[in-house]
Amino acid sequence: MKNGAIKGFWSGLDHVIGGLLNLIAFVASLLVVGLMMFLILSRYVFGWSLVGTLELVMLAGMWLYMTGALIASRRHEHLVVDFLELQIRDSRTRALHKTLVSCIVSVICACFVYWAYKMLAWGMIRPQRTPELAIPLWISQASIMVASVGCFCYAVRDVLSGIRQFNATPCDAALAPGEER
Repeated sequence: MKNGAIKGFWSGLDHVIGGLLNLIAFVASLLVVGLMMFLILSRYVFGWSLVGTLELVMLAGMWLYMTGALIASRRHEHLVVDFLELQIRDSRTRALHKTLVSCIVSVICACFVYWAYKMLAWGMIRPQRTPELAIPLWISQASIMVASVGCFCYAVRDVLSGIRQFNATPCDAALAPGEER
C-alpha cells in the first residue's frame, strides 16, 4: 500500500506540473502571437510606433522556448539519436544503455543548472533592464533556470526508470525482431 501511495503522489504531482507547463506554454504562445500581430497592425496599418512591444515578445518568447523544452523532456519527446539503441537486441543491455545515457544527460543537466544559477545570480547582483520598458532581465533569465532544474529532475527520473527496468529484466530476455521496449 505504501508503494502505491508514493506512486500515486508522484503521478498526481506530474499531472499538476504537466498542466501548469501546458498553461504557461499556452499563455506564452498567445502573448507572442498576439503581441506580434498587434505590433504589425499598429506599425503598418495605423502608423503608430509603439516602443517596448518587442521586449514583451522577447520575454514571452523566452518562457515559451524554455517551457517547451521542459514539456519535451517530461514527455520523452526531446531529440534523441537512437541508432545504437535500436541495434541492441538484448533487453537487459538495452535497459543498461538507457540508464547510462540517462546518467550522462543528468550530468549535462547538472552543469546547465549550475550555469543557469551563476547567470541568474550575476543578473541579480548586477541588475540590468531592457531599454524601453525597464523590465529586469532576470525575469527572462529565470526561465532558463526553471527549465534547467526541471530537465535535471526529469533526467534523474529517467535514470531511476532505467535502473528499475534493468533490475526487472531477466538476464536472458532477448527482443524479438521488430519488438520495441
